Amino acid sequence: MLLAIIACIVAGYILGGFNGAILISNWFHREDVRQKGSGNAGLTNFFRSYGGVDSLLVIVIDAGKTVLACFIGGWILRGIDPDMTQTGQMLCGAAAVIGHVFPVLFRFHGGKGILPSAALAAFMDWRAFLICLVLFALTLAVSRYVSLGSILACVAYPFLFWWRFSHNWAVVVIAFSLAALAIYMHRSNIVRLINGTETKFSFHKRSQS
Repeated sequence: MLLAIIACIVAGYILGGFNGAILISNWFHREDVRQKGSGNAGLTNFFRSYGGVDSLLVIVIDAGKTVLACFIGGWILRGIDPDMTQTGQMLCGAAAVIGHVFPVLFRFHGGKGILPSAALAAFMDWRAFLICLVLFALTLAVSRYVSLGSILACVAYPFLFWWRFSHNWAVVVIAFSLAALAIYMHRSNIVRLINGTETKFSFHKRSQS
């Protein structure tokens, strides 16, 4: 069992390290998105730097790797115990989020984990995902702060998992851990929100000087 759990974590972490924003900015623009804008290797900074078309590829990569990790994790632990399938999916998917945030291939400097965490929620339970998405979208529509929408969705995230997976303590604990990590990764955004200096979202990419 221990080896199977380690295999889930390692497989998920490796998959998560293939950061879509870094890869697409390098392949298509010969640049590193971490040298642009906020310096974050996430979807928001990528969109602001390069626009919407390429951002779709980032979504496909970062969501796809998380879903693939969930399938792998479920397959690994199902081979040990069918009742562990759900735990394997959550564990490997969470490891992909960690790999996204701290990718070894990119000097442990990745994104903040929002997109892969959303993909994980969508895989595990569409109702939890939908509520987080609506909360995020409403907050963004009213405030135009992506960070605020992300933070509020992160606050709701573990409680929604608790609602849907109260029978599986491991899934709930992992959800709380991911939410705590995501909020921590937004600590500078929280300071800027408090100070009123946070950048508001626009559907037009920033012009490049």
